[in-house]
Amino acid sequence: MGQKKNPRRVGENQAMAKGRLIRTSPQKLNLVAQLIRGMPAEKALAELTFSRKRISQNVKKVLESAIANAENNHDLDIDQLVVDQAFVGKNMVMKRWRARARGRVGRIQKPFSEITIVVKEVEEAA
Repeated sequence: MGQKKNPRRVGENQAMAKGRLIRTSPQKLNLVAQLIRGMPAEKALAELTFSRKRISQNVKKVLESAIANAENNHDLDIDQLVVDQAFVGKNMVMKRWRARARGRVGRIQKPFSEITIVVKEVEEAA
């Protein structure tokens, strides 16, 4: 018998990859995601490779995963891929405490975030 096939979450000419538990704030991660939105996949990889932001290497891994999903799982042409969507969300927050003066405590929050990248195959305009 088995289970029914899950419906696709993206279109027929799209592929998706998600990066979870990335150790940075969503605000900082969104700055890197803004760099690659709407770019061709090859150009976006070059942009992330030479970016000075620390977190860009994690975003590059997710983009490479989305490109691999497009090629291997959905038979899309990797030369015609464009970053269709790149959006960021909150994930968990580690809470830590630091001793302060007069017996008080200072709260330290260490946020995690997640990124979703959707690549889309577009036909070249002739």
